[in-house]
Amino acid sequence: MFTGIIEDVGTVKHIEKKGSFGKIAVETALPLNELREGDSISVDGACLTATGFSGSAFIADVSEETLKVTTLGGLSAGGKVNVERALTLSRPLGGHLVTGHIDGVGSIKKMARSGDYLDLEISVPPELMAQVVRKGSIAIDGISLTIADLGPGSVRIAIIPHTLVRTTLLSKKEGARVNLETEISGKYVEKFFNKKESRITEEFLSEHGFGKKV
Repeated sequence: MFTGIIEDVGTVKHIEKKGSFGKIAVETALPLNELREGDSISVDGACLTATGFSGSAFIADVSEETLKVTTLGGLSAGGKVNVERALTLSRPLGGHLVTGHIDGVGSIKKMARSGDYLDLEISVPPELMAQVVRKGSIAIDGISLTIADLGPGSVRIAIIPHTLVRTTLLSKKEGARVNLETEISGKYVEKFFNKKESRITEEFLSEHGFGKKV
């Protein structure tokens, strides 16, 4: 489990694919002496398991599923990635609960600078749109972000300067692919709606104050 608060922007030192699987080495400023083999670490939002260390880099295996449903398969040596260690009870939960299990891949449709701020419009696969709400959270390349508004098949996000300088977002361009993870609560709500025997309906939620804009 992660928070979506990026701890470091790492550099891909080496990445290789062996058949359906892969291996990645990421150089980072994080204190690797505090990590052990088997620890979970997020790379651009995807939860990987550290299998070894080499100097200032950690090494992780990348499964066939991860290569298939994330952007990691498109990385190359020298590329920048967002890195976060797994959440511990001694660390504050500053973002939102992020599992590190990528739900889908979107792309940056529009980027607009406004002073030190950045407005992003990011496409979201149709099957995930029911899980995102205005003012809710979404993890993009592992970054915990608040959804400012919804568009047809997309979300709009306003990025503050603090986030810009501490993540890979500044290096992105329009058309870039990004990993998406929706809030876990949204998945449960969608599941309840899809159950035929569920009593939770749109009318029920509306009567109890859900979905009203403030």
